[in-house]
Order: sequence, then structure tokens, then C-alpha cells
Amino acid sequence: MPEDSINHINFEELNEKAISTPLVSHIYTADPSAHVFNGRIYIYPSHDIDSDVAFDDLGSQFAMEDYHVFSMDRPESEVIDHGCALHINDVPWASKQMWAPDAAEKDGKYYLFFPANNHEGIFQIGVAISDKPEGPFIAEPNPIEGSFSIDPAVFRDDDGKYYLYFGGLWGGQLQRWRTGAFKAEREGPLAHLPADDEKALTPKVVLLSKDLLQFADQVKDVVILDEDGNPLLAGDNDRRFFEAAWMHKYNGKYYFSYSTGDTHYLCYAIGDNPYGPFTYAGRILEPVVGWTSHHSIAEFEDKWYLFYHDSSLSKGVTHLRCVKMAEIQYDDNGKIITLEPYKGIKILD
Repeated sequence: MPEDSINHINFEELNEKAISTPLVSHIYTADPSAHVFNGRIYIYPSHDIDSDVAFDDLGSQFAMEDYHVFSMDRPESEVIDHGCALHINDVPWASKQMWAPDAAEKDGKYYLFFPANNHEGIFQIGVAISDKPEGPFIAEPNPIEGSFSIDPAVFRDDDGKYYLYFGGLWGGQLQRWRTGAFKAEREGPLAHLPADDEKALTPKVVLLSKDLLQFADQVKDVVILDEDGNPLLAGDNDRRFFEAAWMHKYNGKYYFSYSTGDTHYLCYAIGDNPYGPFTYAGRILEPVVGWTSHHSIAEFEDKWYLFYHDSSLSKGVTHLRCVKMAEIQYDDNGKIITLEPYKGIKILD
């Protein structure tokens, strides 16, 4: 969202017409991954902090350094901050930028998956383990072997297999892995992006090992198709993947959802198995105040909820965001009914 657009927003009116209010207001939170563990809602967001890091296309201003876990009995109840669950100082391989995490449960253990820059400035994905869903978590000494890029999201299928979805453009470095090996920034941070008429870069998916600590197979492309069955093109900015992969299952179908990044939409595509391909199906959420959207979707007591963020709490400061939630509904054809985050107010035309 252009900075000059923020200057024209009446935040008092915006907040009055918002479909939801910040779940957390004492710190800045973003990128919420929500799960129901033991009948309780747990939210695993990133923790935005104010910093003097200059804004750039790599997201350097998002200088997060720890994670807090939040929980609540039900959607309308008090949100509990369980404190710092993991700090970058306790992750031997990581140097900075602990961005959007996710969590999973298996056999009474809880696993926090998180991206961070290693000491060479390359994003990888790590795992930390706890006996409790709120942590604290103890990080594995090394990142997952073969991992790269950002935004890990874990999906447990009905057969008990766990899959990891991940990837993010620009600062998420996905474009720098196009050849299978990391390319440096000598030609500029965005030099390795495909041309508009080429196939869009895809998010990635991989089966996790039984202990959830390693990849159990080769990383595969998550291909998103248009209505004619063709892969989306890189120039299709309103529909192509940018970051924030998420998977959920509804009525036997696999719903892969994601953010379009610089065009600020939350979109989704539907497939018949966890690997795809997935056919583009529409938008979940129209643009919010802030540079981009990042979300999760979870079911609680037979209702479905979207967890997302905007920058309303900081009045438009794009790297200081707040987590929100809103109920979503499906039509008779299984399509998600698009939400407008602020009734009657469009952030982008």
C-alpha cells in the first residue's frame, strides 16, 4: 500500500467500520498461524518491533527477534499472552529476522517452525520443540537440512502425514533459488524474478519426516492454475503467489491460500490432494491497511475463522501490525465468501 495513501485515511472512521478489532494491543503482532490444541485456540504470530532499519524491498524493516504465543478459550474470550516462547539469542544458527512461524502437534509434543536468516544472510527454516503448546520452545541446533526461503506452514492430513508449505518472493529470497542453488544479489535483490509472460514462481511443499525434524522427500512445486488449466503467469500480480502459504481442508477438498504481496490480496485455490495442482478460486480478503496480508484459517466448534493482520493499531505504520480474526463462510459450491475488512471502505481501488 503506497505510503501517500495512508495519509488520507481517517483511522477513527476506519476502526469504526472494521469487521474486527485487534486481538492484541500491548505489543505489535503479525502473520498469525492459528490452531486448536486441547480445545483451546492458540495463535503463533511474528512479533513486530519498532526499529531504525531503513525500509526497502527486502523487508529489512521487519526486524523481528522473538515469538510470543497467545491463546483464548473461544473467539470472544480474553486473549492470554504466554510471554516469550523463543528468542533469536537461543537459536545457534540464526542471525536475524525471525519472520512468520507456524506450529504443529504430534504425540503430545509441540513443534514451532520458523524462518530466520542464517549467519550468511540466507533464510532457512528451523524447528523448536516444547511439551506445551504455549512453549517455551527449545530450538534444534541446526536448521532443517535443505530448507530455504520463508513462511513455513504445517498441514496434517487425515492419514496422519505432515506436510510443510513454504516460500516468499522478494525479501523471502524464493526467486534466488530458481536454479536450485542460491544466487547472490550482485544484479540486485529482484533480478532473478521471471518475466511477466513466464510462469509465476511457485510456493513449495514437502513431506515431513515422522519426527517432524527433517524433509522426508524432495521439495515439490505447488502449481496454481487458472480457469483454463494453465499455470498462473508472473505478471498476473492479482492472482499469483507471493508469500504466506496456508493449507486447510474443507469437505474433502484441499484449500491452498496465500498472499499476492504487492497487490495486497488474500487468495485461494482448490485441489484434490496436498501436492496440487490447485485451481484459482477467488479472494478471501480484500486489501487491509498495511503493505501486505498474511493469514491462517482454522475451524473451531464447526465454524471457520480467518486470522489476519493490518496496521490499524499503529495508524498505518506498515511494519507495526496487529492480529485480527473474523468468521468466514462458504457458499453451496464450496467457495469462500470474500470479506471486506472495513465495511464500505476500500483501501485500494
